[in-house]
Amino acid sequence: MLHKIDVILEEARQFDAHTKEEIEQFRIRYLGKKGLLAELFRDFKEVPAAQKKEVGHKINLLKQYISEKVDSLMASTTEGPSEDSAPDLTLPGPPMEIGSRHPISIVRNQIIEIFSRLGYSISEGPEIEDDWHVFSALNFPPEHPARDMQDTFFVEKDPDIMLRTHTSSVQVRVMEKEQPPIRTISPGRVFRNEAISARAHCIFHQVEGLYIDENVSFADLKQTLLFFAREMFGQNVEIRLRPSYFPFTEPSAEMDISCQICGGKGCNVCKYTGWLEILGCGMVDPNVLEFNQIDSVKYTGFAFGMGIERVAMLKYQVRDLRLYFENDIRFLEQFRAAY
Repeated sequence: MLHKIDVILEEARQFDAHTKEEIEQFRIRYLGKKGLLAELFRDFKEVPAAQKKEVGHKINLLKQYISEKVDSLMASTTEGPSEDSAPDLTLPGPPMEIGSRHPISIVRNQIIEIFSRLGYSISEGPEIEDDWHVFSALNFPPEHPARDMQDTFFVEKDPDIMLRTHTSSVQVRVMEKEQPPIRTISPGRVFRNEAISARAHCIFHQVEGLYIDENVSFADLKQTLLFFAREMFGQNVEIRLRPSYFPFTEPSAEMDISCQICGGKGCNVCKYTGWLEILGCGMVDPNVLEFNQIDSVKYTGFAFGMGIERVAMLKYQVRDLRLYFENDIRFLEQFRAAY
């Protein structure tokens, strides 16, 4: 038995290999289930008790040597790809993980697409604005309490400069440059000094719309918003308009849609009313038209504004506004199909 172990050890020492296939054959011959080491362990049962310690020790040393030699040969081989193992260059490459648009971008684009079909153009303006475009031109008199409706970020060195609190400032810029008919929407980012919570944030996004022409009525406003609501949330949605107050529109209203979660029956999301607020709207105040050199006798118009986060929350039933700003991949990946 000891002589047999010495012969196997000498054979292993003499072995050399240049390919991984040869090394693998060597490993199977010596360490495989039916290899020479397995045969030695089977014969070990027949070894006399007096020799078991010595024989067992030599078998273990032999196994250790062969295992280390296999590892050493595998590490030192520099075998290049053979002709048979060369990659097939006609096969497609490994799949690449595809990203997705942010849910705010998805909903923003959907809103733009809906109003574009109604003939609305897209207008954009600066996020850093002056008092005239944010407040005064929209019928906010100096010291008027309505200015306190929105907590504004002012530039400390120049109180006349601020971060815009709504994209209505873009509508003012459009009215300054164009004469009716005007039909435009103004998507963009706005800022308000609010505590961050599940229902509010200091940064959010709006889309505001403006339509000015001859003989524009409140009925036109209602039909436009009904069309938008059904295109965005489905043909079964209903709307209702409640009287409200905004300095730049008169009369003013807030629009609710029937809750899509409970079907209008009442649930904790809609506070068991069956309705969810979605936007504010109204007929453009004549003072706003006159401030912007538009004849308020000849022309009338309506305006509306909605928060994109609010629409996205209702559309995707997201309960926490902060999720839109955290960039958690687990959250964003859910909108890959929507894109």
